[in-house]
Amino acid sequence: MLALGVRTHQRRHWCLAQLRGKNAGALAPELAPKSQSTLACSVPLENQTNLNDATGARQAFDEIPHRNTLDHALFDHARRGSVHQALDHFLDVHRCHGGRVGGGALVGVLKVCGSVPDRVLGKQLHGLCIRCGHDRGDVGVGTSLVDMYMKWHSVVDGRKVFEAMPKRNVVTWTSLLTGYIQDGALSDVMELFFRMRAEGVWPNSVTFASVLSVVASQGMVDLGRRVHAQSVKFGCCSTVFVCNSLMNMYAKCGLVEEARVVFCGMETRDMVSWNTLMAGLVLNGHDLEALQLFHDSRSSITMLTQSTYATVIKLCANIKQLGLARQLHSSVLKRGFHSYGNVMTALMDAYSKAGQLGNALDIFLLMSGSQNVVSWTAMINGCIQNGDVPLAAALFSRMREDGVAPNDFTYSTILTASVASLPPQIHAQVIKTNYECTSIVGTALLASYSKLCNTEEALSIFKMIDQKDVVSWSAMLTCYAQAGDSDGATNIFIKMTMHGLKPNEFTISSVIDACASPTAGVDLGRQFHAISIKHRCHDALCVSSALVSMYARKGSIESAQCIFERQTDRDLVSWNSMLSGYAQHGYSQKALDVFRQMEAEGIEMDGVTFLSVIMGCAHAGLVEEGQRYFDSMARDYGITPTMEHYACMVDLYSRAGKLDEAMSLIEGMSFPAGPMVWRTLLGACKVHKNVELGKLAAEKLLSLEPFDSATYVLLSNIYSAAGKWKEKDEVRKLMDTKKVKKEAGCSWIQIKNKVHSFIASDKSHPLSEQIYAKLRAMTTKLKQEGYCPDTSFALHEVAEEQKEAMLAMHSERLALAFGLIATPPGAPLHIFKNLRVCGDCHTVIKMVSKIEDREIVMRDCSRFHHFNSGVCSCGDFW
Repeated sequence: MLALGVRTHQRRHWCLAQLRGKNAGALAPELAPKSQSTLACSVPLENQTNLNDATGARQAFDEIPHRNTLDHALFDHARRGSVHQALDHFLDVHRCHGGRVGGGALVGVLKVCGSVPDRVLGKQLHGLCIRCGHDRGDVGVGTSLVDMYMKWHSVVDGRKVFEAMPKRNVVTWTSLLTGYIQDGALSDVMELFFRMRAEGVWPNSVTFASVLSVVASQGMVDLGRRVHAQSVKFGCCSTVFVCNSLMNMYAKCGLVEEARVVFCGMETRDMVSWNTLMAGLVLNGHDLEALQLFHDSRSSITMLTQSTYATVIKLCANIKQLGLARQLHSSVLKRGFHSYGNVMTALMDAYSKAGQLGNALDIFLLMSGSQNVVSWTAMINGCIQNGDVPLAAALFSRMREDGVAPNDFTYSTILTASVASLPPQIHAQVIKTNYECTSIVGTALLASYSKLCNTEEALSIFKMIDQKDVVSWSAMLTCYAQAGDSDGATNIFIKMTMHGLKPNEFTISSVIDACASPTAGVDLGRQFHAISIKHRCHDALCVSSALVSMYARKGSIESAQCIFERQTDRDLVSWNSMLSGYAQHGYSQKALDVFRQMEAEGIEMDGVTFLSVIMGCAHAGLVEEGQRYFDSMARDYGITPTMEHYACMVDLYSRAGKLDEAMSLIEGMSFPAGPMVWRTLLGACKVHKNVELGKLAAEKLLSLEPFDSATYVLLSNIYSAAGKWKEKDEVRKLMDTKKVKKEAGCSWIQIKNKVHSFIASDKSHPLSEQIYAKLRAMTTKLKQEGYCPDTSFALHEVAEEQKEAMLAMHSERLALAFGLIATPPGAPLHIFKNLRVCGDCHTVIKMVSKIEDREIVMRDCSRFHHFNSGVCSCGDFW
C-alpha cells in the first residue's frame, strides 16, 4: 500500500507537469517509458480487479485511427475506477490536441479525480476546464465539477460552480443535493429540492434513489419521509430501485414496519428487493422474520445471489443455527460462490459465533486470495469471542506483516481483548495511523483504559475524539462510574446535554452507577432517577438494574425493593443487586428468600450470587446455612470458589466465634490465602480478643502487604484490648520505622446537597460549638436512660474519664450530632464511615434513634445498619 501511495503521488506530479507544459520525464523519469501492463503489475493485489482490462484497452487505443474516440475509453476507465489508466489516457488526449481537450475527456478525468481526494490535481483540472471554455457551456463538465467538489465535502466551491452554470439538468441537481446531505447541511436540502422544481427540472428515479441512499447512511428518517412523499407525488415510487432505496432507508433508520409496507406494495420485485428487506430485518434484530422471508423467497427466486448468501449466513450467525449454516456452506461450494470474500467472511463469522473456531480458521486460511481487512477483522473478533486472545494478537500482527492495513473496526475489535498490556501497544499504532481521533477507535481506547482504571488517560483520549457521539459520552461516564467519581460523571453528563446530545438508556445507567459510589450525595441518585423517567427509559433493563443497585448501596433498600418488584423482566444483575442489598443491610432472611426464588425460577447463578447469599448468612450468624451454600456452589452448580468466597466463609465462622473452623478452612484452601482472607481473620481476632491467632494473621498479612496501615492498627488494638501495652508500643514503633501512616477514621453526612466530614475530636466545622453542646446534652439524656460507656473501645492507657471523653468525640457521633441540629425533627439521617463502627457508638446510635424518634441509617466499611426505635437491623451481630 505504501508503494502504491508513493507511485500515485509521483503520477500526480507528472500529470500536473503535463498540464503546465513541463517535461514529465524530468519529474518522474521512471514512469514515462513504462508500459501500462507493467504499471498494472506493480499495483498491489487488491487493486488489480480494476486493471483486468488494462492491456486490451491500451492496445485498442493504439489501433484507433481517429483519436477523438479516446473519450469513450477514458470514460470507461473512469466508470470502472481504474485511476492510473484514466490519467494515462487523459494525458494522451491532452498531448494529441495541443493542450485542448473535449468535454467527454474532462468528464471522465473529473470523475476519477472525485474518487481520489487529490485537491491540487482537481483545482488544476478546473483551471483547464475554464481555459478550454467547458466550465459554462458544457453541462456534463459543469456537473462533473459540482460532483467532484461535493465528494470532497467542498460544498462552497461546488455551489459556486453550480450557480455559474447557465444550464443545469437533473443530474447536476442530484449531485448538488447529495453533496449537501453528505455534508450535513440538511436545512438547505429541501429548499434546493423545491427550487429545482421551480426552475422546471423534475427529479427522476435516480435523484430519489441517490438522495435516499445518503439519507439512509446518515439515519435522517424525517428527511427520508419527506423524500418518500415527493417520490409518490412525482410518480417514482413504483420504480423498483427507488422502492429498494426506500426499504434500505427505512431499515437503516430502524423502521422495519415501514420497510415491510414498501415491500408489500411493490408490483414487481427483483433479487435486490428480497435481499434489502432480509438485510433490514437482520440489521434490526428480526432474525426469525428474516428466516421466514428467505423461505418465502425461494418460490420467487430461481437463483440466489452472493448478497443473499451473505445475508442469510449472517442470520445463521445471529441465531447460532450451525446446521443451516453448514447447509448454506455446502450450497456456496456447489454454486461456486466460495470465491466471494463477503460470503466466506459471513461463513467464518457464523462458525466463530457457534463456537467452531477451528472451522472458521480453516475457511479463513482458504481465503488466501481474497483476504481483506474485513475478513482479517472478522477472524480476530472470532478468536476474541472464543477466548483465544493470543491467537487474535498473533493474527493482528500477521495481518500487518501481510500488508493489510487495519481500519477503525480492526482497532476497536482488538481493543476489546481484556489484556492489560494491549491498550498502550495498540494506542501507539493508532497514533501512527491517525485513527486516534475517530469516534469508534477513540471510544474503544477509552473503554480499554477505563478497565485499567486509568481515568486520566481515558479523559485525554476522550478530549481528542473529533465527533463525539452518545457512545463516546457513555463510555466516559462509565469510566468515571468505575472509578467511583460521581462529580466527574455528573459534569460529563451535563456537558453532554449542553452539546445537544440526547442520553440513551446506557448513558443514564452509567451515571446512575456513578451515583452509587460512597462519596456521592444521597439525593444525587434520586435526581438521575427522575431524569430517567423524563427520558422514558427508567423501565429499560439496564437502567432499572442500575437503580436497584444504586438504591441498595446508598442505604435505601426499600426503594431498591420497590423497583425490583416493578421490573417485568430481570437479568442476573438485578437478582444479584437485590440479593446483595438485603445481605448488606442485614435482612438475611429476605436475602435467602430471593435466593430460593432464583432457584425456583431456574435463574443461572454465578459466583456473585453465592458470595451475596453467604454474606447474608455471615451477617445473621447462620453458620450451617452458609456452609451448605458454599458446598453446593461447587457440587451442584460447578462454580469454583474464589478468594472472595473463602474470605466470606472465614468471616462467617469468625463472626460466630468459630476461629478454629476458620483456620481449618484456610489451611484446606487449594491455593495460598491472600490478604483479604488474613485481614478478615485478623479483624475477628480483634473482636474476640484472640491474641495468638491475631499475631499469626498479622504476620501473614504483613508478609503480603508490608505497608498496609490497617494491619498494624488492628494488631495494636488487639494488644491494647489484652492490656499488652509493651507489645502495642512495639507495633507503633515499627509503623514509625517503616513510615506507615495510619488511616484516620472519618465520618460524613450530606445535608442540603453538601457533604460534611468529621474526624475524631474534630473542631474545624463552623458549627463546632453547637455540635459539642448537642453532644453534651445527648450524653446527659443517654445516661438518664441507662447508658453506661463501654470504655474497652477506647484503646489508650489513660484514666476512665478520659476514655469516656474520647468515646464521646468519635467521628460518627460528631456527624450524628450535626445531623440532629441541621435537620428538622423526625427527618431520617444517613451517615457514612470509612472504618468499622465501634461497639459503644453502635449502642449510642441505637438509643438516640429511640430518644429522638429518628430513623438513622449508617454505612460503615462492613455493612449497613438501620437504627429505628432503639433496634438495629444487624441484631447487634456485625
